[in-house]
Amino acid sequence: MSITSAFVLFSVIWFMIFLIAIPIKLQTQGDLGEIVPGTHASAPEVHDLKKKAWITTAIAFVLWTVISSIIISGMVTMRDIDFFKRMDPEATGETSE
Repeated sequence: MSITSAFVLFSVIWFMIFLIAIPIKLQTQGDLGEIVPGTHASAPEVHDLKKKAWITTAIAFVLWTVISSIIISGMVTMRDIDFFKRMDPEATGETSE
């Protein structure tokens, strides 16, 4: 796995976790009863994005470590997930002469 691939994998994992974490424990203006005129009652009032970003980074790093070690070790290859058998058969190293 190249450095670029590792960075892209980490970024995808980080953003997926962050998008899951954003609505957790979100307090809206409607929940607090202090609706600012001109805004929706569902607009966030207390979101703790900095805390969620740090938690997301920690979780993403652990998941990235596990996933990248699986990729690097070769436990799962592209041939393992080729359900429609579109890849050529793997070369065995023997010639049929």
